[in-house]
Amino acid sequence: MPPVAVPSVTVVGGGRTGSAFATLLDSSGWPTDLVHHDDDLSERASGADLILLCVPDSAVAEIAGKLTVSDERVVAHCAGSLTLDVLQPHPRRASMHPLTSIPPPPLGAGRMAGAWFAVAGEPLADDLVAAIGGRSFRVTDADRGKYHAASAIASNHLVALLGQVERIADQVGVPMEAYLELARASVDNVAELGAARALTGPVARGDWHTVRRHIESIARSEMATYQAMVIETAKLADSRDDI
Repeated sequence: MPPVAVPSVTVVGGGRTGSAFATLLDSSGWPTDLVHHDDDLSERASGADLILLCVPDSAVAEIAGKLTVSDERVVAHCAGSLTLDVLQPHPRRASMHPLTSIPPPPLGAGRMAGAWFAVAGEPLADDLVAAIGGRSFRVTDADRGKYHAASAIASNHLVALLGQVERIADQVGVPMEAYLELARASVDNVAELGAARALTGPVARGDWHTVRRHIESIARSEMATYQAMVIETAKLADSRDDI
C-alpha cells in the first residue's frame, strides 16, 4: 500500500498565531509555507492543500475574497468569533481556533501544543489539530457567538478581575502571588467539582455582614465590579439548591 500523502499548508500571517501554527506543523512533518498577507498569495498558496488565514479578524473576509485557488483547496481561518461564511466564495472551508493565550515566538508554539481547539467545516481541520498534538471539539456557526463569549469571559474577564485584586492587594502590601495561589486553587476546585460545588466565601455562606464590610472598605472606583460579582456569586450559590 502506498504511503498516505501528508497535506501541505500555507499559513498566511506571521504574527503570534501564524508563527505558532507554522512551527508546530513543520515539526509534525506537514510541508508548511509561512507567508505574509501582503505577499502574492495566489502564487504562494496555489499548490497547498490547506490555506490557513492567521490574520486579524477584520481582515479575514477581505483576504479570503482576494485569494484565487482551485475549489479543491481548503481555505480556513483561526478566528474564534467568525463563522465559515467569511471564507466565501471558497466551497471547502474550515476553522480552527486555539482556545489558549498565545505569547510571542518562540513561546507561542509550546503554549499551542496540546491546547484545545474549536473546529468547524472540513475534516482536515481535525486532522491538523491532531497532528500538532491538540484536542478538538466542534462548534457550529450558530453557536459561535456563545462559544466566543465564554472564551472572553474565561480569559479576558478573568484577567480583568485579577487586575482588581492586584490594585486592592497593593493598597495593603499583600504580594499578588499569594492571591494567585488562591486563584489557582479555585480553578482546580472548579475542574474537580464544577463551579457551583467549588464555591466558597461569605456570599456562599450567606454572611452579608462581611460583604457589607468589603463594600465599606474598598474604593468607590472598585464598587461596581465588586457588587456585580456579588450578584453573580449569589446566583451561583442559589443554584446549588438544585444539586
